[in-house]
Amino acid sequence: MISVRFRGGCKNYFFDPKGVQVKMGEQVIVETAQGPEFATCTEGNHEVEESAIVKPLSPMLRMATDSDRRTVEYNKKKEREAFDVCEKKIAEHGLEMKLVNVSAGFDGSKIIFYFTADGRVDFRELVRDLASVFRARIELRQIGVRDEAKMIGGLGICGRPFCCSQFLDGFLPVSIKMAKTQNLSLNPTKISGTCGRLMCCLKYEQNAYEDAAKRMPKVESFVQTPDGPGNVKSVDLLRETMKVSLDSAGPSEPQKCYRGCEVCVLRNGKGTREGIAIPERPARYVEEKEEETFAEPILTTPFYMDAQLEDAPVREKIGGAESGENGKSRRRHRGGRRAKGGKPAGEGQPSKPESRQPQPAKQNPPRPDEEKKPAQGGGKPRPPRQPGAKPPVRTQPKLEQKAAGDGDGAEAKRRRRPHHRGGRRRGGKGGEGGAPAGE
Repeated sequence: MISVRFRGGCKNYFFDPKGVQVKMGEQVIVETAQGPEFATCTEGNHEVEESAIVKPLSPMLRMATDSDRRTVEYNKKKEREAFDVCEKKIAEHGLEMKLVNVSAGFDGSKIIFYFTADGRVDFRELVRDLASVFRARIELRQIGVRDEAKMIGGLGICGRPFCCSQFLDGFLPVSIKMAKTQNLSLNPTKISGTCGRLMCCLKYEQNAYEDAAKRMPKVESFVQTPDGPGNVKSVDLLRETMKVSLDSAGPSEPQKCYRGCEVCVLRNGKGTREGIAIPERPARYVEEKEEETFAEPILTTPFYMDAQLEDAPVREKIGGAESGENGKSRRRHRGGRRAKGGKPAGEGQPSKPESRQPQPAKQNPPRPDEEKKPAQGGGKPRPPRQPGAKPPVRTQPKLEQKAAGDGDGAEAKRRRRPHHRGGRRRGGKGGEGGAPAGE
């Protein structure tokens, strides 16, 4: 068999290909009760169970040609003209009917007009006028609002195209009981589609809700919980949870939520508690959490605590700190002095216990030519300035004048070094050895 779908339809029909190999998507001409029709193949040659076939089985006439496609385009143009003409005729006769769609046969011998109306309509005069205009067989069919939505199409409240115009083979029976089972609002504007009828999608999850309702207790059921007996006040079928009002709870305490597997149903639904034996409290359900695995080891001890451990293993450098031979960290300062042999001072030697008190900077021994020069800040104290007196004029030091005289007539300017707090300078004022100690 081959499966085909007609223009504007969602239902597949089976036809006998008569030994011709047809691929999906190809266009064919098939024989129907209304005559030859143009269709599109949705599934190629395949086997079908005999129970799925509606007898008598119609055959496929031929593969569609370019001439057949031009005929289809001409019929579409003819349908648009027939729609306008029919609306004018309806207005002339004053009929209370709404024209929905027009369908012309493939051979052009028949035109079908689809309309909606609240009741029965006498359209005999309308049919005579249309037959005299188109010179073809005229048929008027009254359809419902659901069929109207399927033919016209549109978007639902979910934002997607109508299910009936996209994939539904037929309309599903929907009732208000489905909305109650799914705990939906019974407001007609929220559970109704564009056609004004209940939404077809209410049928999709009905089986799942019915299955969950069998496992969960009804509202006002008497149950035993891990915290004591109580009555069920509300049930969430999707999460399979319930809210219970405990007997031991006060009027101001909120209701507690339990899973279906955590409670023991003593009475399902409304009723009396007389003669009901209350069993022991069931165990509370606890979800098992998966053990977390890490690809890399985690540093459990902070590095600032790890540095104080005496028997700690060799550690990596953290924030510029280095590990010594005895396991204690030693921070290397920029510009530190190195001992003989190219190794940093203190390396390879037994380390001394660290002290948190800052150590005073060591002073280098003065040079021979600088022994007689007074240190900075030495000498007699400067006398206080008298009020109204001008500040003394500072003269350039001799050593600086001598340095300025050297060179090819260029004035050598000496940059004044900043005075470090707590540091002492070697030599006199502004000499060559005026750098702070240890710099």
